[in-house]
Amino acid sequence: MEFSHVPVLFHETVDSLGVRPDGIYVDCTAGGGGHSKAVADRLSADGRLIAIDRDPDAVANLRDKFASRGNVTVVNDNFGNIRSVLDGLGVERVDGIMADLGVSSYQLDTAERGFSFHKDAPLDMRMSKEGMSAADVVNGYSEQELFRIIACYGEEKFARSIARLIVAERAKKPFETTFQLAETVKNAIPARARREGGHPARRTFQAIRIEVNGEIEHLPDALYSMFGCLKEGGVLSVITFHSLEDRAVKQVFRELCTGCRCPKDFPVCVCGRTPAGELPFKSVSPGEREIEENPRSRSARLRSIVKLKDHTEQR
Repeated sequence: MEFSHVPVLFHETVDSLGVRPDGIYVDCTAGGGGHSKAVADRLSADGRLIAIDRDPDAVANLRDKFASRGNVTVVNDNFGNIRSVLDGLGVERVDGIMADLGVSSYQLDTAERGFSFHKDAPLDMRMSKEGMSAADVVNGYSEQELFRIIACYGEEKFARSIARLIVAERAKKPFETTFQLAETVKNAIPARARREGGHPARRTFQAIRIEVNGEIEHLPDALYSMFGCLKEGGVLSVITFHSLEDRAVKQVFRELCTGCRCPKDFPVCVCGRTPAGELPFKSVSPGEREIEENPRSRSARLRSIVKLKDHTEQR
């Protein structure tokens, strides 16, 4: 299957970076290369783009896409390792970084990757194609662990009954396919609730995917690392697709933009703490036209932060 991905908040994200022709920029989740190409097109021969993706299919596509671009470097790695990636390339600081979080259209639409509850396939969901799979989680986690991730990462109110039924069903036969899991989740949810809020397995699949890929657990540290790789005046722009991601980004950006922490009744500041960053705007969501053309963009949100100085506070 050809690697394709519809870039969300395309112009807003690229414009937020304020690309300088001779600057150095990083796309931490390059995917199909849509955002990356737009940045590369704004660079001169003196500029540089570093395109990172953890998915080997995406990396193969990106290397073909940018084969003729001498100022584009493609790296197969997790964006949480951005500092080591840049060190390996001899780059200390960059002018801008972007990250489009979550699963790509290609991953959802390629049945054998096991991300979609609409297509029967091996229960996989690994963005990197390595390590623990969704089948390992579903068949190996305890009922309490399953309840925790489905309730937390899926925000599923029927998490308890879903976890209980998964454990009961796997005792009869291990879970191997997406349809097996989707059917079990559907059967664990009351009939009336199944008719509300889209496919009944959507939240559970989201939760398991997040667990498999460590999408929330490692996100705050990754964001601080990205910010640390920026030059002063550099911009970090992040697109999120659900409330857990957005909450994590919002909290980290708030911390980076917080200055004085003296008690409110102090007449003057004695801590001397000043903000490490500032927000150029609060957040941006897709317009009606984009949502109509790409329904998957509906929940997307873009947040950006401009670096003023290094962040050295204890976290």
